[in-house]
Amino acid sequence: MNINGQRLLSNVARFAEIGKVGEIGVERIALSEEDKEARDLLKTLMLDLGLEVHIDQLGNMIGIRKGRKDLPAVAFGSHLDTVYAGGRYDGALGVIAGLELIQTLNDQGVETDHPLAIINFTNEEGVRFAPDMMGSHVYSGQAKLDDILVSKAYDNPNETVGSQLKAIGYDGALKPGSIALESFFELHIEQGPVLENEAIDIGVVEMVQGIHWTRYTIEGEANHAGTTPNQYRKDTGYASAEIIKFIGDYSRKEENPVLTTVGSIRYEPNTINIIPREVSFTVDLRSTDKEALNKGQIEIDTFINKAVNESDLAVKSEVMVRFEPVHFPKEMPDLVENTAAGLELRSKRMPSGAGHDAQMMNHCCPSTMIFVPSVNGISHNVEEYSKDQDVINGANVLLNAVLNRAKQVS
Repeated sequence: MNINGQRLLSNVARFAEIGKVGEIGVERIALSEEDKEARDLLKTLMLDLGLEVHIDQLGNMIGIRKGRKDLPAVAFGSHLDTVYAGGRYDGALGVIAGLELIQTLNDQGVETDHPLAIINFTNEEGVRFAPDMMGSHVYSGQAKLDDILVSKAYDNPNETVGSQLKAIGYDGALKPGSIALESFFELHIEQGPVLENEAIDIGVVEMVQGIHWTRYTIEGEANHAGTTPNQYRKDTGYASAEIIKFIGDYSRKEENPVLTTVGSIRYEPNTINIIPREVSFTVDLRSTDKEALNKGQIEIDTFINKAVNESDLAVKSEVMVRFEPVHFPKEMPDLVENTAAGLELRSKRMPSGAGHDAQMMNHCCPSTMIFVPSVNGISHNVEEYSKDQDVINGANVLLNAVLNRAKQVS
């Protein structure tokens, strides 16, 4: 069975108009007015498809298509929020393809034993509120709702997840996780160059890398840039440069299967002629190897403490995220691989380098992901693009894998 490709692409373009940036980019930050507008459209389309629409206490949106039997639902979806100056496919494709899946079944009069559930998770990106993958984090029982609702916006401590859910009207009554799920599938762009470079149609995702996010704040003393000799300085800028180079070099050692990134840095005061009193920066560590990830964290922490002590400075650290590598149960990627083969599509088993809702959902039900190629491997960027046929291929794999799992009966 195949989806209606042109209808799918039309809906991708329709959602991309909400928060549009440039020619094809999208900026739709979680719990913003743009997020509300996209949610409102999704809700309307869910209702048009005859789905029961549920909003839980964290704003996760779940649309249920009834099955012939009283069984846990086979679920699929992703997220509608984006990063700043992001793209139209990251996250949204998984939700919109879910709508097309339901529409195709309605058109064909197909019933399934299991109910089907399309899910839009709240704040997957985590660019304004921590942690990322927030909605699935709570849905799967990996975080407590009360702790998440008081999470403050990075740019405005007076705004919390709870207050912004109320502001956009998506503070539902349903307890997160109360709808039982049999399995979960997430269609997503690869966000990397492998599939395109190897001319592969479908990525069969076997696991998701572990992620450690930490914010470090180094404290010293502000002083005049021209009158303070080096031996009298408590220069956080110099120390941070040494530390950041160590972190960058660490992942470039051939024996280290760890990716390291310093993605954000802030000096205080941020002035050309003052030795900075304080430097705050973030470190992103990722690896498919749990032991290597933890070892890298220890070695980086050790170097930072040594560098700070030698310069008579102080350091504070804030653990932002600790996600261990997640392996999907074998039968789920096996199903995706066999489905792709049945559709005469080339596939490749691979890990995901980015975090996704599916890694959280795997804690409460068997889960997996379906990747489609990203042109030039670009994502989290207004130039993010996937070819129309690749998008359609991914939606067809999703449709047929879900039908297999949900037991098509007519």
